Amino acid sequence: MSERFSSVEKGMARLKENMDHSIPTGCQVSVFYLPFLPEVFRFHFNAHNFVIYGEEDGVFSVIDPVMDDVCTIAYDDLVKARFAKGIPEPKGRMYYIEQLPQSLDIPAAIKTGIKHTCRFMKSPPVPWFGVNAINYLSKQILTYPVKLEPRKATLDLGNLIRMQEEIGTGGAGFRFLYAAFLQEAAKETGIDGLHELSATMTGIGDQWRNFAYNTARICKARSTDVISYSDLSQQLHQIYQAEKNFYNQLAKIY
Repeated sequence: MSERFSSVEKGMARLKENMDHSIPTGCQVSVFYLPFLPEVFRFHFNAHNFVIYGEEDGVFSVIDPVMDDVCTIAYDDLVKARFAKGIPEPKGRMYYIEQLPQSLDIPAAIKTGIKHTCRFMKSPPVPWFGVNAINYLSKQILTYPVKLEPRKATLDLGNLIRMQEEIGTGGAGFRFLYAAFLQEAAKETGIDGLHELSATMTGIGDQWRNFAYNTARICKARSTDVISYSDLSQQLHQIYQAEKNFYNQLAKIY
């Protein structure tokens, strides 16, 4: 079940109701208003998600994927995070499992999940989603030194690293996670081809990690570096081609 709310009062009351019934609940929030995050991680990004699993005296217990330990957040801070303005506006979005089936068909669930991922990564008709977004960004990076002041260009590159490897999993982290999933999927389904694709995705994760490393070199502006914006653009375009081929192969298996 997924819900959004027109008012803070309704949204917080529904969350409190779930806590009273011991229902762990995912929430979409802005990272800017999360006091338990290190300050360097706090910026206006409204598509962060965590799980709330308890509440006592207006203090909520949180499991956040960025943090190593469980955290807490006060009522007022949670209101700011859940109902932050800006695109995408969370509008208090919360989601949770209403009931579990008596039995689970894991292979069928894997098949559905992989099909959904392939469709999302391959088919969006706009250039800023799926693998198309990687190609789009590779072209944009090429324009940074032309359209932007040097400081603004390096700040934008630094934000890419932060979204990839620190606050988000948009780079190597996600690829390694998905490679591990494909390994487990191969065991559950008996499809050997998933093992090979797991290794392919691990290699793509290495490419993302190298891209982040080279991006950081430009940000630090060391005089001995020979990496250019053109090099970064080319490297990202190669990642785009690798991921496009990967998802085409994955879609053929299913």
